Amino acid sequence: RFLAQPLRMPLHLAFSYDEEVGCLGVRSLVAHLKASPEKPALCIIGEPTAMQPVYGHKGKVAMRCQVRGRACHSAYAPQGVNAIEQAAQLIGHIVRVGESLRQTQDARFDPPFSTLQVGTIQGGAALNIVPQDCQFDFELRTLPAADVDGVLENIAAFARDQLLPTMRERAPESEIALQPLGAYPGLLTDPQGDFARWLAQWSGSDTFSTVAFGTEGGLFDEIGIATLVCGPGSMAQGHKADEFVAVEQLERCMQMLGNLCDWMRAESVINCTKAKTQP
Repeated sequence: RFLAQPLRMPLHLAFSYDEEVGCLGVRSLVAHLKASPEKPALCIIGEPTAMQPVYGHKGKVAMRCQVRGRACHSAYAPQGVNAIEQAAQLIGHIVRVGESLRQTQDARFDPPFSTLQVGTIQGGAALNIVPQDCQFDFELRTLPAADVDGVLENIAAFARDQLLPTMRERAPESEIALQPLGAYPGLLTDPQGDFARWLAQWSGSDTFSTVAFGTEGGLFDEIGIATLVCGPGSMAQGHKADEFVAVEQLERCMQMLGNLCDWMRAESVINCTKAKTQP
């Protein structure tokens, strides 16, 4: 349908991969667009929002922590450095930092504060051996204006200043290493702007909201491309067995695309942006 119409601006479809593990696949496209003299005027991220326009979501940083102690027979536990116990102390600190993040709230989001949580942990070889190694992964989901670096430095400083000195008194080889696994920025755009007004018309919904999950939208927004999120389906049916998108949602999406197609062939579309950009 788009190809058959005399569109007055170009339409680009972008397909990415590895979105679920840190928005990895889209990075080369974002880099290409950032270096291009002409950028898209508008970007719609097609994540499942039940066809409701979304103007914001949180950012995310995923981290891995590897703790190295010293193994010994559990009968002589004080001679070793228990990596699991040291990891537990650091996890306790992460929980406390997470609690402190509740002090800064933004009612536009649910939950209305940044969150920290530990998702996986592995360690130890046998009950009668003081564990030498422990590894755990944690994630930070932040409000768009949150101080991500400050939170991570708080955690790193606790490991460096509070845990490692005592560990190295018994085992100089002890180590606590923090490794980033992936990250993407939050998104917070203007729900009162022209793009929002147009998307409301195309989708047939002027109910704008935020979502708790992340998208690639923040990456496009960071390089100056007006970005909103709207797509068929719901996260209520996602990330579980037998996930699905309702036929009714696909029909509403097709209607939105039809409305977009009609808008892109109208003469007024030429004035949608002040700059000469390629959408």
